[in-house]
Amino acid sequence: MKKRLLIIGAFIVLSPVLFSFCGFYVSKADGTLKNKTSQVILVRDGNKSVITMYNDFKGDTKDFAMVVPVPVVLRKDDIKVVEQSIFQRLNDYSAPRLVEYWDQNPCYGNKEEDKMSAAPSANEVVVTSAFGTKRSAKSVTVEAKYLVGEYDILILSAKESSGLKNWLNENGYKIPADAEEVLDPYIKSNLKFFVVKVNEKEKQKLNNNFLRPIQISFNSPKFMLPIRLGMANADGDQDLIVYAFTRRGRIESTNYRNADIVSNRNIPLFVQKNFGAFYGNLFTNQWDKEGKSVAFLEYAWNVTPINQMKCDPCVGNPPTEQDLVQSGVWWLGGKDWNDYSDVDNDEPDNGSKNVHFTRLHFRYNRKSFPQDLMFQVTPNTLNYQARYIITHPATGDFNCAAGKKYLQDLRQRRKKELQELTVLTGTNINNWQDEATAKNDEETNVSAQYATLLPQVKDEMENKENMPVGILLFGTAMVAGAGLMRWKGII
Repeated sequence: MKKRLLIIGAFIVLSPVLFSFCGFYVSKADGTLKNKTSQVILVRDGNKSVITMYNDFKGDTKDFAMVVPVPVVLRKDDIKVVEQSIFQRLNDYSAPRLVEYWDQNPCYGNKEEDKMSAAPSANEVVVTSAFGTKRSAKSVTVEAKYLVGEYDILILSAKESSGLKNWLNENGYKIPADAEEVLDPYIKSNLKFFVVKVNEKEKQKLNNNFLRPIQISFNSPKFMLPIRLGMANADGDQDLIVYAFTRRGRIESTNYRNADIVSNRNIPLFVQKNFGAFYGNLFTNQWDKEGKSVAFLEYAWNVTPINQMKCDPCVGNPPTEQDLVQSGVWWLGGKDWNDYSDVDNDEPDNGSKNVHFTRLHFRYNRKSFPQDLMFQVTPNTLNYQARYIITHPATGDFNCAAGKKYLQDLRQRRKKELQELTVLTGTNINNWQDEATAKNDEETNVSAQYATLLPQVKDEMENKENMPVGILLFGTAMVAGAGLMRWKGII
């Protein structure tokens, strides 16, 4: 049981290799392609959106195609390919972090005052990131056709979902069985369909076999991501990481509840060896507690290039101006006076170079997220990061009065860390038996070792769980006793 609990969801933090965007894959093979996790860069200011979609297709690229709803017919200049590494850098920088601190020995220098407040260390552990058209159905129109990088791109419009489904099938693509019912709302909303396929000839020019992310730009009053289409070939729950950049402040969901992932908690030192599993369990537990239909904030900060403070503590180099521009933050390059497509935007730029970075984490399925994600830009500029703290014990002689108090406080702190671990992850303390009793505890004082404290924590937690029952039984006995005494005429 413990191994299963440790593994659930761990890859969503550890691995920057994620699988697709919010559209669905179509295939010339058997139609079994699955979309488990997505990561998207989302840039928004005024009515303009720039969306960058990460592709990590496994298999023969001859069988690859992707369908994404878009609000308008995109021009060729609205479509780009970018380097895959940008997702790695954004994920590594904004991911939930494990921070290390070191206790100082209070006996050194004869300083008797309590120095349990940890001094930060420079070391941190951070875990995480060609269309051969045979014939065209009458209800489908090819609005545009482009070659961009290693991709052949079609922009389609359709009058009915069955027509689009038939068009794809007639042109050799196997689409998910449930795609038609998901396509229908987009067609009724007059959305277009951005269909992508790999051009094998152009792909051969690349230095590796990785398909580069696709970036699209468009103007629309709607600020949204079409996740329902991705559910058509989803295998259970899906995770979505959104890296959002705006000029004003955080973004938040408008049609689902927003919540901060629990943060700034002290956890046992041994979690360092498997932080990814710890956070996977924590996220799943928080997701369940919050009712599943929720957008979790994992990071928010002003990352404007001239702003020196972008995290506390930082896990590496922050996004550079080049990274931000590649992500689609167009306003860092100044106003493009050759493009008047956003002249009616209701939020003029005023020359601001501010860049606010929001990382949102969703886990969704058809039941908990029946609607596409709708967003808004807010004026909230408060900083936030998912941060978990481990503290290395002090070393040396603790014969002074302050040292003896330190050991006493250390035992209490470590007991609280074990209790916190179970609360955060929703697991039983027994699930952490092996980790807590492993012979690698840095603490040499046996009385303060996790292996020694674990049985005490178990007893305290069991007594706490049984306490309400005991109180109830005692109260029942008191009432019954009072009734008996009244019946006997004693009271």
